[in-house]
Amino acid sequence: MDINDFRSLVTVLSLVLFVGIVWWAYSDRRKKTYDEAARLPLDDDSPLVPEAPVVTQINENQERK
Repeated sequence: MDINDFRSLVTVLSLVLFVGIVWWAYSDRRKKTYDEAARLPLDDDSPLVPEAPVVTQINENQERK
């Protein structure tokens, strides 16, 4: 087995891995997840980040007054 056989094997394995990832990403089981993610920018009813309480900071000059 020389280096060209090894390169051919790596190329074929990379192609098989690529096709497997594409098949997994576009499978029917993932469709619901992708549809929900696609709707996120359009859903204004619920904020993604809950509102945090406002914390006021007092610096040293304001304390001395």
